[in-house]
Amino acid sequence: MTMELEYKRIATRVIFAAMVALIAAAGAAAQAPPAASSSAPQTQAPSPTPTTTAPEAHLSLDRAIELALLHNHSLLAARATIDENRATEVTANLRPNPVLSWDSQFLPFFSPSAFSIDYLKNNAQFDVGLSYLIERGKKRQHRLEAARDQTAVTVATISDNERTITASTAQQFIGALLAKANVELAQMDLDSFQNTVQISQTRYQAGDISEGDLLKIKLQLLQFQMDLSSAQLAKMQALAALRALVGFESIQENYDVDGDLTYQPMRLNVDDLKLLAMRNRPDYRAAQLGVTAAQSQHTLAQANGKRDLTVAADYSHLGGVNTGSAFFNIELPIFDRNQGEIARTRFAVTQAQESQSVSSEAVLTDVTNAYQNLHTNDQVVNLYNSGYLQQAQDSRDISEYAYQRGSASLLDYLDAERSYRGAELAYRQALASYMLAIEQLRQAVGTRSLP
Repeated sequence: MTMELEYKRIATRVIFAAMVALIAAAGAAAQAPPAASSSAPQTQAPSPTPTTTAPEAHLSLDRAIELALLHNHSLLAARATIDENRATEVTANLRPNPVLSWDSQFLPFFSPSAFSIDYLKNNAQFDVGLSYLIERGKKRQHRLEAARDQTAVTVATISDNERTITASTAQQFIGALLAKANVELAQMDLDSFQNTVQISQTRYQAGDISEGDLLKIKLQLLQFQMDLSSAQLAKMQALAALRALVGFESIQENYDVDGDLTYQPMRLNVDDLKLLAMRNRPDYRAAQLGVTAAQSQHTLAQANGKRDLTVAADYSHLGGVNTGSAFFNIELPIFDRNQGEIARTRFAVTQAQESQSVSSEAVLTDVTNAYQNLHTNDQVVNLYNSGYLQQAQDSRDISEYAYQRGSASLLDYLDAERSYRGAELAYRQALASYMLAIEQLRQAVGTRSLP
């Protein structure tokens, strides 16, 4: 019975060792792209020289925002509406065209033999007239003013789109910086733990640790390799999303972001930020201009309620006599005085004023929320900088030193390693959240230059 149990124990260890070998082989295969790329030309067509030899581009935050404002296709499509509105101004400023009329009467179409110069001179009638519509109430001036006011609203709206694109680009750039930092941390942890595996292998061969502890350490190495692969994938996705914002044609496919996650303390006054936002926010300016545009439409509706005058002058030839005539006509505003449109535009002015109030409240709310978010993230970063991050690193280093010399258990060392990695990842996330909070505040205030 004892021999049977011993055989089962040996078989279990053999199976477990085989599983570890398979896992290690899978990890080695996952890290083998350089070797595979060297043999790629033997099985695949070679890539074009510009793609493979082009130097890697580096992108800074300021440059990313500049490229986004120049090449973002959504923003370029929105900017086209400004030119559309300016073309509308041209139409609004056009005067009515004069009308030229001509007629011939009493022509003997059914008696062709009667056609003669004398008949046309003495019996036929010819009329030539010119008429023109005189717009009353300064309609053309009011149309032009209304069109220009609407263009101003459009310009402010596009400025707000630029503010949104700028904020989105900055936030995505920070996301790419976070992904880059996580890749560097994962690579550093993997290199460090590989050194621990080598030391553990030496200790196992010397009989200082059991085979079970060695296998646990090797299995833990797989987790580090998976963390690195996940971080690399997250970085690639972040860079692809950033490239979509700045324009695919404006940056090389193989590029990287410049910069690091940093903490820069900011001392700001929320009341000053609110005043600055009320002056700078383009969406609030668009709401203000919307009130002006609505008032222009109301004035135009009142002008359209005035009836226009049509004047005409005719020259007539009848019975050998040349005569002239003058005409004018005007619509009598008995029933239609444009009452409905005047009332509608009056209500539109009230609606625009309420929208302005809503926009004002939204600006103040955005600034308050962004300020509080920045304050909270500032506290979190300071907690890590006050000693927690250093304590996690010291705990890991002490546990690693003690384990390598046989003074600490494997579980204590692995637990300290997990705590350290968690603290480092959380600290990087805190830095990214702090930088994102600054960008949120800049977006809320409407300028990148905070006081």
